[in-house]
Amino acid sequence: MVVLHTQASTSEVKHKKNRRKMAKKPARIAPAGGAEDSEDQEMEEQPPAAEGSNAEEHHETNWVDGDDDVMIDTDTAAPPTVDAPAFPPLPASAQRTALKSEIRRIPIPPHRMTPLKKDWVNIFSPLTEMLQLQVRMNVQRKCVEIRTSKHTKDIGAIQKGADFVKAYALGFDVNDSIALLRLDDLYLDSFEIKDVKTLHGDHLSRAIGRIAGQDGKTKFTIENASRTRIVLADTKIHILGSFQNIKIARDAIVSLILGSPPGKVYAGLRTVSARMRQRAM
Repeated sequence: MVVLHTQASTSEVKHKKNRRKMAKKPARIAPAGGAEDSEDQEMEEQPPAAEGSNAEEHHETNWVDGDDDVMIDTDTAAPPTVDAPAFPPLPASAQRTALKSEIRRIPIPPHRMTPLKKDWVNIFSPLTEMLQLQVRMNVQRKCVEIRTSKHTKDIGAIQKGADFVKAYALGFDVNDSIALLRLDDLYLDSFEIKDVKTLHGDHLSRAIGRIAGQDGKTKFTIENASRTRIVLADTKIHILGSFQNIKIARDAIVSLILGSPPGKVYAGLRTVSARMRQRAM
């Protein structure tokens, strides 16, 4: 295998060197008059540059001065410190509403009018003595009217009184309804069988029979186990008790509506009642 090394000819190298010299010669050689002209041009160009630098320095000083002015303005414009206002506590008389007395009307169903007349003394006595409310029976409208007075001290008294009368109108006993006035954590819960499952005819009757039981045995068992009071009014079910106890009773009733046998519901209630006793201890 033969390798050839090619070298550039001496004429080409000399030609390249001559080109470099020719390119450098015009930069090195300059006429005397041209040099003087270039110096004059440089002298003439220097003053504008100085003026531009002075303008830039003046511009920078203006910015600095402007910043100082802004800082001074912010310092002088700072609002003075003001102490927090102190208000004296309101007296007890000022907390009472100075507006007109509130009125509540609780409708009474026709089948509860006769029991209401018999228990009227036991109904209006707690409202007037415990809650200091004014009560009357409106026969034309078939409703009980409750109104606050100047002797009413508690703001929520009228709501408690309305819940008490409503519980009696739904079918609860007077002694059970009075618990709403004495305790704060008691509530009313109402629902219908069709809210759980749509039943018609004999299926609906059997569901009501499972809830009530023979001679009301199942209903009483649920009440004693969950510490609540239950009212069966046709297809409507009303429960009176605390929030947690209402949930226990409602779950048992829903299981009976869905078709669970009473024995299985009793077993669940026994387990729940045992847990409640342990928590109470």
